[in-house]
Amino acid sequence: MLSTTSLPVLGAALPLDGLAQHRDWILEKQRDLEIQDFFRAEVLDGDWRETARSIRNLLDGYTGRLGIHGPFWGFKIDSQDPLIREVVAKRFQQGLDACEAIGATQMVIHSPCTTWEYNNNPINPGGVEAQIERVHQTIGEVVKRAKRLGVELVIENIEDKDPAMRVAMAASFGEGVVKVSIDTGHAHYAHVSTGAPPVDYYVTAAGNALAHVHLQDGEGYSDRHWAPGEGTINWQGVFRALSGLSSNPRLIIEIKDKTAVQKAAAYLAGLGLAQ
Repeated sequence: MLSTTSLPVLGAALPLDGLAQHRDWILEKQRDLEIQDFFRAEVLDGDWRETARSIRNLLDGYTGRLGIHGPFWGFKIDSQDPLIREVVAKRFQQGLDACEAIGATQMVIHSPCTTWEYNNNPINPGGVEAQIERVHQTIGEVVKRAKRLGVELVIENIEDKDPAMRVAMAASFGEGVVKVSIDTGHAHYAHVSTGAPPVDYYVTAAGNALAHVHLQDGEGYSDRHWAPGEGTINWQGVFRALSGLSSNPRLIIEIKDKTAVQKAAAYLAGLGLAQ
Protein backbone atom coordinates (compact mmCIF):
# COMPACT_ATOMS: atom_id res chain seq x y z
CA MET A 1 0.00 0.00 0.00
CA LEU A 2 1.19 3.53 -0.76
CA SER A 3 2.19 5.73 2.14
CA THR A 4 -0.37 8.35 3.11
CA THR A 5 1.78 11.20 1.84
CA SER A 6 2.13 9.61 -1.61
CA LEU A 7 -1.61 9.18 -2.10
CA PRO A 8 -3.39 11.61 -4.44
CA VAL A 9 -4.92 14.66 -2.78
CA LEU A 10 -8.66 15.06 -3.33
CA GLY A 11 -10.26 18.35 -4.28
CA ALA A 12 -13.85 19.49 -4.56
CA ALA A 13 -16.38 21.19 -6.81
CA LEU A 14 -18.06 23.98 -4.86
CA PRO A 15 -20.15 27.10 -5.40
CA LEU A 16 -19.33 30.24 -3.46
CA ASP A 17 -21.31 29.30 -0.36
CA GLY A 18 -19.79 25.80 -0.32
CA LEU A 19 -16.32 27.30 -0.63
CA ALA A 20 -16.99 29.41 2.44
CA GLN A 21 -17.99 26.27 4.35
CA HIS A 22 -14.99 24.15 3.31
CA ARG A 23 -12.35 26.87 2.94
CA ASP A 24 -10.09 25.68 5.76
CA TRP A 25 -10.15 22.09 4.47
CA ILE A 26 -9.28 23.27 0.94
CA LEU A 27 -6.39 25.46 2.09
CA GLU A 28 -5.05 22.85 4.52
CA LYS A 29 -3.55 20.82 1.67
CA GLN A 30 -4.01 23.40 -1.11
CA ARG A 31 -6.55 21.01 -2.64
CA ASP A 32 -7.68 21.30 -6.25
CA LEU A 33 -10.80 23.41 -6.47
CA GLU A 34 -13.50 23.74 -9.11
CA ILE A 35 -15.80 26.73 -8.78
CA GLN A 36 -19.38 25.99 -9.78
CA ASP A 37 -21.01 29.40 -10.05
CA PHE A 38 -20.09 30.41 -13.58
CA PHE A 39 -22.13 27.87 -15.55
CA ARG A 40 -25.38 29.55 -14.59
CA ALA A 41 -26.77 31.97 -17.16
CA GLU A 42 -28.16 34.28 -14.48
CA VAL A 43 -24.67 34.64 -13.02
CA LEU A 44 -22.95 35.16 -16.38
CA ASP A 45 -25.51 37.76 -17.42
CA GLY A 46 -25.61 39.40 -13.99
CA ASP A 47 -22.98 40.87 -11.70
CA TRP A 48 -20.58 37.93 -12.06
CA ARG A 49 -17.65 40.20 -11.20
CA GLU A 50 -18.97 40.58 -7.65
CA THR A 51 -19.08 36.78 -7.38
CA ALA A 52 -15.50 36.66 -8.68
CA ARG A 53 -14.39 39.23 -6.09
CA SER A 54 -15.97 37.22 -3.28
CA ILE A 55 -14.24 34.06 -4.49
CA ARG A 56 -10.87 35.81 -4.67
CA ASN A 57 -11.31 37.12 -1.15
CA LEU A 58 -12.08 33.64 0.19
CA LEU A 59 -9.07 32.22 -1.65
CA ASP A 60 -6.56 34.58 -0.08
CA GLY A 61 -3.56 32.32 0.61
CA TYR A 62 -4.67 29.63 -1.83
CA THR A 63 -1.93 28.27 -4.11
CA GLY A 64 -3.63 25.12 -5.41
CA ARG A 65 -4.96 24.37 -8.88
CA LEU A 66 -8.12 26.38 -9.53
CA GLY A 67 -10.72 25.70 -12.20
CA ILE A 68 -14.35 26.38 -13.04
CA HIS A 69 -17.19 24.38 -14.49
CA GLY A 70 -18.02 26.09 -17.74
CA PRO A 71 -21.53 26.78 -19.07
CA PHE A 72 -23.54 23.80 -20.32
CA TRP A 73 -27.26 24.26 -19.67
CA GLY A 74 -29.44 24.24 -22.79
CA PHE A 75 -26.91 23.48 -25.53
CA LYS A 76 -24.40 21.09 -27.06
CA ILE A 77 -21.03 22.00 -28.52
CA ASP A 78 -21.69 20.35 -31.91
CA SER A 79 -24.84 22.12 -33.09
CA GLN A 80 -25.50 22.13 -36.83
CA ASP A 81 -27.09 25.58 -36.52
CA PRO A 82 -24.54 28.43 -36.95
CA LEU A 83 -26.61 30.79 -34.78
CA ILE A 84 -26.62 28.29 -31.92
CA ARG A 85 -22.87 27.87 -32.30
CA GLU A 86 -22.48 31.62 -31.84
CA VAL A 87 -24.43 31.51 -28.57
CA VAL A 88 -22.39 28.56 -27.30
CA ALA A 89 -19.12 30.31 -28.16
CA LYS A 90 -20.33 33.45 -26.36
CA ARG A 91 -21.10 31.47 -23.19
CA PHE A 92 -17.65 29.89 -23.21
CA GLN A 93 -16.03 33.28 -23.75
CA GLN A 94 -17.94 34.45 -20.66
CA GLY A 95 -16.56 31.42 -18.84
CA LEU A 96 -13.05 32.42 -19.86
CA ASP A 97 -13.75 35.96 -18.59
CA ALA A 98 -14.48 34.38 -15.21
CA CYS A 99 -11.33 32.24 -15.40
CA GLU A 100 -9.28 35.34 -16.07
CA ALA A 101 -10.91 37.22 -13.21
CA ILE A 102 -10.25 34.58 -10.53
CA GLY A 103 -7.03 33.07 -11.91
CA ALA A 104 -8.49 29.71 -12.93
CA THR A 105 -6.38 27.47 -15.16
CA GLN A 106 -8.98 24.90 -16.20
CA MET A 107 -12.56 24.96 -17.50
CA VAL A 108 -14.84 21.94 -17.75
CA ILE A 109 -17.05 21.65 -20.83
CA HIS A 110 -19.54 18.92 -21.71
CA SER A 111 -19.09 16.26 -24.36
CA PRO A 112 -21.62 16.27 -27.21
CA CYS A 113 -21.46 12.48 -27.67
CA THR A 114 -24.76 10.62 -27.23
CA THR A 115 -25.95 7.03 -27.39
CA TRP A 116 -27.91 7.97 -30.52
CA GLU A 117 -24.73 8.92 -32.33
CA TYR A 118 -22.93 5.85 -31.02
CA ASN A 119 -25.59 3.66 -32.62
CA ASN A 120 -26.08 5.69 -35.78
CA ASN A 121 -22.67 7.04 -36.78
CA PRO A 122 -21.63 3.68 -38.23
CA ILE A 123 -24.45 3.85 -40.80
CA ASN A 124 -23.72 7.47 -41.68
CA PRO A 125 -20.29 7.60 -43.35
CA GLY A 126 -18.30 10.60 -42.18
CA GLY A 127 -20.56 11.15 -39.18
CA VAL A 128 -17.75 11.17 -36.62
CA GLU A 129 -15.59 13.51 -38.68
CA ALA A 130 -18.54 15.86 -39.25
CA GLN A 131 -19.28 15.99 -35.53
CA ILE A 132 -15.68 16.85 -34.68
CA GLU A 133 -15.68 19.55 -37.36
CA ARG A 134 -18.82 21.12 -35.86
CA VAL A 135 -17.10 21.18 -32.47
CA HIS A 136 -14.16 23.02 -34.05
CA GLN A 137 -16.54 25.50 -35.67
CA THR A 138 -18.12 26.11 -32.26
CA ILE A 139 -15.15 26.39 -29.91
CA GLY A 140 -12.19 27.00 -32.22
CA GLU A 141 -11.79 30.64 -31.19
CA VAL A 142 -12.46 29.73 -27.55
CA VAL A 143 -9.58 27.24 -27.67
CA LYS A 144 -7.25 29.90 -29.11
CA ARG A 145 -8.13 32.37 -26.35
CA ALA A 146 -7.86 29.68 -23.68
CA LYS A 147 -4.34 28.95 -24.87
CA ARG A 148 -3.41 32.63 -24.59
CA LEU A 149 -4.83 32.76 -21.05
CA GLY A 150 -3.19 29.52 -19.95
CA VAL A 151 -6.56 27.85 -19.39
CA GLU A 152 -6.97 24.15 -20.14
CA LEU A 153 -10.33 22.98 -21.49
CA VAL A 154 -11.40 19.50 -20.40
CA ILE A 155 -14.23 17.61 -22.11
CA GLU A 156 -16.40 15.74 -19.60
CA ASN A 157 -18.31 12.58 -20.56
CA ILE A 158 -22.08 12.91 -20.27
CA GLU A 159 -23.84 10.20 -22.31
CA ASP A 160 -20.61 8.95 -23.88
CA LYS A 161 -20.81 5.21 -24.53
CA ASP A 162 -17.48 5.02 -26.36
CA PRO A 163 -14.74 6.06 -23.90
CA ALA A 164 -12.37 6.87 -26.78
CA MET A 165 -14.56 9.22 -28.83
CA ARG A 166 -14.02 12.45 -26.89
CA VAL A 167 -10.37 11.52 -26.39
CA ALA A 168 -10.02 11.72 -30.17
CA MET A 169 -12.11 14.90 -30.16
CA ALA A 170 -9.77 16.56 -27.67
CA ALA A 171 -6.67 15.38 -29.55
CA SER A 172 -8.04 16.80 -32.82
CA PHE A 173 -7.22 20.32 -31.62
CA GLY A 174 -3.57 19.40 -31.41
CA GLU A 175 -2.66 22.38 -29.23
CA GLY A 176 -2.26 20.77 -25.82
CA VAL A 177 -5.05 22.98 -24.51
CA VAL A 178 -7.97 20.57 -24.88
CA LYS A 179 -7.79 17.53 -22.59
CA VAL A 180 -10.15 14.91 -21.19
CA SER A 181 -12.35 14.83 -18.10
CA ILE A 182 -14.11 11.80 -16.65
CA ASP A 183 -17.21 11.92 -14.51
CA THR A 184 -17.31 8.59 -12.69
CA GLY A 185 -21.07 8.67 -12.14
CA HIS A 186 -21.77 9.44 -15.79
CA ALA A 187 -19.47 6.62 -16.87
CA HIS A 188 -21.18 4.24 -14.44
CA TYR A 189 -24.60 5.27 -15.79
CA ALA A 190 -23.41 4.56 -19.33
CA HIS A 191 -22.02 1.18 -18.22
CA VAL A 192 -25.14 0.00 -16.40
CA SER A 193 -27.86 1.60 -18.52
CA THR A 194 -26.41 1.60 -22.05
CA GLY A 195 -23.87 -1.23 -22.08
CA ALA A 196 -20.75 0.92 -22.05
CA PRO A 197 -17.54 -0.38 -20.44
CA PRO A 198 -17.01 0.06 -16.68
CA VAL A 199 -15.57 3.24 -15.21
CA ASP A 200 -11.93 2.15 -15.10
CA TYR A 201 -12.03 1.57 -18.88
CA TYR A 202 -12.75 5.30 -19.31
CA VAL A 203 -9.60 6.08 -17.32
CA THR A 204 -7.53 3.68 -19.40
CA ALA A 205 -8.94 5.03 -22.68
CA ALA A 206 -8.07 8.60 -21.70
CA GLY A 207 -4.56 7.73 -20.57
CA ASN A 208 -2.35 10.75 -19.95
CA ALA A 209 -4.80 12.98 -21.81
CA LEU A 210 -6.83 12.77 -18.58
CA ALA A 211 -6.58 16.09 -16.74
CA HIS A 212 -9.69 16.13 -14.56
CA VAL A 213 -12.03 13.69 -12.79
CA HIS A 214 -15.42 14.25 -11.17
CA LEU A 215 -15.73 11.74 -8.33
CA GLN A 216 -19.35 10.86 -7.61
CA ASP A 217 -21.27 7.65 -7.02
CA GLY A 218 -24.57 6.22 -8.18
CA GLU A 219 -26.42 3.02 -8.95
CA GLY A 220 -25.96 3.33 -12.71
CA TYR A 221 -29.58 4.14 -13.51
CA SER A 222 -29.48 7.92 -13.08
CA ASP A 223 -27.08 10.77 -12.36
CA ARG A 224 -27.20 10.65 -8.56
CA HIS A 225 -24.09 12.60 -7.56
CA TRP A 226 -23.99 10.61 -4.34
CA ALA A 227 -20.91 10.58 -2.14
CA PRO A 228 -18.45 7.78 -2.94
CA GLY A 229 -19.51 4.67 -1.05
CA GLU A 230 -23.24 5.33 -1.39
CA GLY A 231 -23.53 3.68 -4.80
CA THR A 232 -22.04 0.73 -6.67
CA ILE A 233 -18.88 2.07 -8.33
CA ASN A 234 -15.75 -0.06 -7.78
CA TRP A 235 -13.50 2.65 -6.35
CA GLN A 236 -10.52 0.37 -5.93
CA GLY A 237 -10.62 -0.36 -9.67
CA VAL A 238 -10.97 3.32 -10.56
CA PHE A 239 -8.01 4.40 -8.42
CA ARG A 240 -5.92 1.46 -9.60
CA ALA A 241 -6.39 2.73 -13.15
CA LEU A 242 -5.61 6.30 -12.07
CA SER A 243 -2.41 5.17 -10.38
CA GLY A 244 -0.99 4.15 -13.76
CA LEU A 245 -1.13 7.71 -15.11
CA SER A 246 1.55 10.39 -14.99
CA SER A 247 -0.76 13.27 -15.98
CA ASN A 248 -1.75 14.03 -12.36
CA PRO A 249 -5.43 14.77 -13.08
CA ARG A 250 -7.39 16.97 -10.71
CA LEU A 251 -9.53 14.64 -8.57
CA ILE A 252 -12.65 16.61 -7.77
CA ILE A 253 -15.42 15.39 -5.46
CA GLU A 254 -18.65 16.55 -7.13
CA ILE A 255 -21.68 15.61 -5.08
CA LYS A 256 -25.11 17.13 -4.59
CA ASP A 257 -24.85 17.40 -0.81
CA LYS A 258 -22.03 19.93 -0.50
CA THR A 259 -22.07 19.58 3.30
CA ALA A 260 -20.83 15.96 2.85
CA VAL A 261 -17.69 16.76 0.80
CA GLN A 262 -15.26 16.14 3.66
CA LYS A 263 -17.13 12.98 4.65
CA ALA A 264 -16.82 11.74 1.07
CA ALA A 265 -13.09 12.44 1.10
CA ALA A 266 -12.74 10.63 4.41
CA TYR A 267 -14.42 7.55 2.92
CA LEU A 268 -11.92 7.33 0.07
CA ALA A 269 -9.09 8.01 2.51
CA GLY A 270 -10.38 5.21 4.69
CA LEU A 271 -10.06 2.83 1.74
CA GLY A 272 -6.42 3.85 1.44
CA LEU A 273 -7.01 5.39 -1.99
CA ALA A 274 -6.49 9.13 -1.45
CA GLN A 275 -6.03 11.87 1.13
